[in-house]
Amino acid sequence: MNVAIELTETQIARFQPGVGLTVVVPVYRGASTIGTLVAELSRLTLEGGLEIVLVNDGSPDNSDEVCRALMRTAEVPLTYIEHARNFGEHNAVMTGLRHARGAYVITMDDDLQNPPEEVVRLFDHARLGNWDVVYTRYAIKQHAGWRNLGSRFANKVADILLDKPKGLYLSSFRCMSALVVRAVTQYTGPYPYVDGLLMQVTRRIDSIEVRHLPREEGRSNYTLTRLVRLWLNLATSFSLAPLRLAIYAGAAMATLGAIGAVATIVEAMFLRGTPTGWASTMVVLLLVGGVQSMILGVLGEYVGRTFLTSNGKPQGTVRMVERNGEVARDPGHE
Repeated sequence: MNVAIELTETQIARFQPGVGLTVVVPVYRGASTIGTLVAELSRLTLEGGLEIVLVNDGSPDNSDEVCRALMRTAEVPLTYIEHARNFGEHNAVMTGLRHARGAYVITMDDDLQNPPEEVVRLFDHARLGNWDVVYTRYAIKQHAGWRNLGSRFANKVADILLDKPKGLYLSSFRCMSALVVRAVTQYTGPYPYVDGLLMQVTRRIDSIEVRHLPREEGRSNYTLTRLVRLWLNLATSFSLAPLRLAIYAGAAMATLGAIGAVATIVEAMFLRGTPTGWASTMVVLLLVGGVQSMILGVLGEYVGRTFLTSNGKPQGTVRMVERNGEVARDPGHE
């Protein structure tokens, strides 16, 4: 599903960055680490200054209490946003981007695996190189083996489905210009995939290598189920490739079926004494039935997502926004 993203001249002119850099951090089970992250980010010296946007994505621990306490002690401008429930990392990032006021915006996780000092390098590389988007890549990635395998698989799929620079590693630790951020946040569908949106906005993209630290506390919030959902967002929200694959699979099975029919007629006419095997018949039936089920599943996924989008499923419901003591409750949808 291709998404048309347009930014009018009026919208561009209306946006005037109030700070050099905004760091957007989606918070989920981050009560033990978010305080350290904010403290280390606050000590950074950046051109134009720094602000932090925390998005509590329905975290089941006491992240809310910790973030509220940080509002009283933060040494830099800090915005705290609370989602009414868990919507997912990319949805939380989209909410944070809408409240960012920086000339550049960096997104990063709350687990301290990305050293805060790398923020300066990433910001300077984007700013001095006049890049719209700068991704990070890791010489050694400190995730579990299955998670690394899943990330490599997702990037391979993205190479096929997304029109992105070949070999570019898609990382959640990325820097974007304000122009790109404002264009990306025009998307309001319930299944955002930030990297897919970025690929549709600009081609001025680069990457740098940064350090990746082992996780000191807790465990990754990404389960196999969450990764599968992420792959589905990637596959069905920004590409028609799965539908084309279903067409090719159907055509291949139809061709095999035609060959089988010819073979059966020839056997019946010239080899009448040859017994027909039950096993081979069942294999064909199961193969054809499996391909048909796959095709119907792909079609159902597209139809279901289209239905939910047209039915107004929210991308994220914001319960509260607080900026350094100023509270604004938002009963609407982001």
